[in-house]
Amino acid sequence: MFHLRYFVAVAEELNFSAAARRLHMATSPLSQRIRDLERELDQRLFERDTHRVSLTPVGEALLPIARNVLDEINSIPWRLREVARTERSTMFVGIPPGVHPALRSLVDTLAERVSETCELLRWPGSSKALVVGVHEGRLPFALVHLPISDPALEQLPVLSERLGAVVPADRFAGRDSVALTELADLRFVVPPKEVGLAYFDQLDREMAERGIKKRITLTDTGYDGVAEIVSSGIAFYFTMLDPKSPMHGYAKANTKVLPFTDFKPRLETVLIWRRDRARDGDLDELVEAAREVFGAPLHL
Repeated sequence: MFHLRYFVAVAEELNFSAAARRLHMATSPLSQRIRDLERELDQRLFERDTHRVSLTPVGEALLPIARNVLDEINSIPWRLREVARTERSTMFVGIPPGVHPALRSLVDTLAERVSETCELLRWPGSSKALVVGVHEGRLPFALVHLPISDPALEQLPVLSERLGAVVPADRFAGRDSVALTELADLRFVVPPKEVGLAYFDQLDREMAERGIKKRITLTDTGYDGVAEIVSSGIAFYFTMLDPKSPMHGYAKANTKVLPFTDFKPRLETVLIWRRDRARDGDLDELVEAAREVFGAPLHL
């Protein structure tokens, strides 16, 4: 089972270092485990060179098989809980940092709706960690930011938030908007992987295509550190435009948030759960309640 988990991680990341970080292990033993699996199967699963990793035809054939096997293994705990659960159980919904209060209010509404059969509590974590938690069955639900690509998970769109630029206030005094081209002489902040959003990787690539080339990469800090760099006057970042967003709590004395005039980035948030748990599983009633409570996605 461990070898299949290692294989799926590398197959989805197509990068041994990224897969090792995801698995919380070093790259060298991960490479050795993949070689062990290839020897056991007597098949080459990956093509490797100094620049890229790709699946062989055999690896492509193994990937859906491995996912199905791991899904069955991951389903064991919740299937057993379903058999043994008491009349009123406790479940958790994953909550990423900076969730808008409108969504938190809907989570409270959902908790009230299902209170007779389930105590629904919040569980914090990054979007990436919450996706893994839902996939492995440790969390029944989670609010996460797109993009995600796990085929085992169902997605319900719940919120679309317009993003703006966090810029040095003194350089944009008196301004109520900014063009992306005006930020070319500033550095875009690349936050630590632990706190950065996957969507911002897409924004990073799009900005590079639009001529925003300068970068500053941070380590061992959080959003407070990002705001600190912006306030120094040398960098910019993205955040939610809505002033009610908790992300505005990271503002510093010399920062302000401006909408773009030539760029309209949006952060999409979805509620996710495992498909098999909602098909005559232990979440079918909860999923039905969630669909009613969240309804059409909010646009802010």
